[in-house]
Amino acid sequence: MNIRAFLPADIPVLARLMAGDPLWQRYGITEASAARRLAAGLAAGATIAVAEVEGAPVGFIWYVARGAFARSGYIMLIGVAPTHRGGGIGRALLAHAEAALFAQADDVFLLVSDFNIAAQAFYRRLGYQQVGALSDYVVEGVTELVFRKRRHDVRSPAEPGSDAA
Repeated sequence: MNIRAFLPADIPVLARLMAGDPLWQRYGITEASAARRLAAGLAAGATIAVAEVEGAPVGFIWYVARGAFARSGYIMLIGVAPTHRGGGIGRALLAHAEAALFAQADDVFLLVSDFNIAAQAFYRRLGYQQVGALSDYVVEGVTELVFRKRRHDVRSPAEPGSDAA
């Protein structure tokens, strides 16, 4: 697996990834709307990293250095192709973003849907804690849980209890 910068050629593949995911379908994401959002991000200079396996994009992460409260890092979107979930790609993408974000801020925030139990467990395993909730924030009937990770909570690979192996 390789993590690299987002390229215009990635738009169709990642738009299909988003549109084909039941999670994003619940938010009304279509292939066309995802492509527009990704293209707009690229045009605006957004920081988006892509994970590729054997030269093909299989995941991405979009993050903003001062995207939470104009002070802290913010993970805006993360997605991994269903065929590649559970193989460490999401973890690698998140570690990539955190390295950049923690170089500039003490905290990283993200939102996760209340119904996305697997993602909540994933973020908790990686040191995130739920610090709030926003009812009906993006979609009526869905609560977005606010998760935070603080720089001083990040363990180095050599520390006891760290996830390194």
